[in-house]
Amino acid sequence: MPSELPEPDTAEAVNPHYDIRLPKYSVWRRMQIPVIASAVIAVVRAIGPTLRFERVGNYYAPNHARGVPVVAAFWHRCIVPSVWFWRNQGVVVMNTTNFDGQWTRKVIEHFGFGTAQGSSTRGGLRGLAVMGRRLEEGLDVAFTIDGPRGPRYVAKPGPVILARKTGKPIYVYHIGLERAYTLEKAWDLMQIPHPFSRAVLVEAPLIHVAPDADAEEMERKHAEMQAALERVRDVAESWFTLSEAERDRLREESKASG
Repeated sequence: MPSELPEPDTAEAVNPHYDIRLPKYSVWRRMQIPVIASAVIAVVRAIGPTLRFERVGNYYAPNHARGVPVVAAFWHRCIVPSVWFWRNQGVVVMNTTNFDGQWTRKVIEHFGFGTAQGSSTRGGLRGLAVMGRRLEEGLDVAFTIDGPRGPRYVAKPGPVILARKTGKPIYVYHIGLERAYTLEKAWDLMQIPHPFSRAVLVEAPLIHVAPDADAEEMERKHAEMQAALERVRDVAESWFTLSEAERDRLREESKASG
């Protein structure tokens, strides 16, 4: 089947927003990609089955039951438990073409995700075009929204742009862990769950963007998404320090608004 977009490798000049050509790496760097990917896959496969998830919020499931795919957004910090939770569901993830993106791609494809190559700095428009087609095919798509390199907890505009173009809602969530190892030197403070940890996935109400939204409305929806991301992170990461009564209150609130 012919490609729907021209292959960037054959073009004389490529707009950086459509450029998904891979950087040229040394033999040593190319050898590292499968080694790192295999190690990460082994860790996720070892820890994932031991995690005990609770879901707080009732926004994704009813929408999914109606056959409507979503544009998901979550912080890079919770990517490890996210990979396990959403495995083998065909979710298409925006994936950067840099070195980290290449071993990450092998990991997420191993767990049944699709990928759209691109990022906020390189190949992003091409990646959005691929994700738009996947949404029309009925697949969910997802952004690690402060990736690929931060700044941490600052949302990029991709989901709002894609929601406006496709009419599909934005789905925001965060996963909090009872016990985890935090990579303190990593830009995203990524968390690796301890085996047998409890985990909570906290959802926010779906965000809809009108197809005729102007620049002011787009900014407002972006601010709404940013606020939702912060809210679910705060709830999820404080969840296991709350009293049971407070957790019950939040569970009932989410049921009432879902």
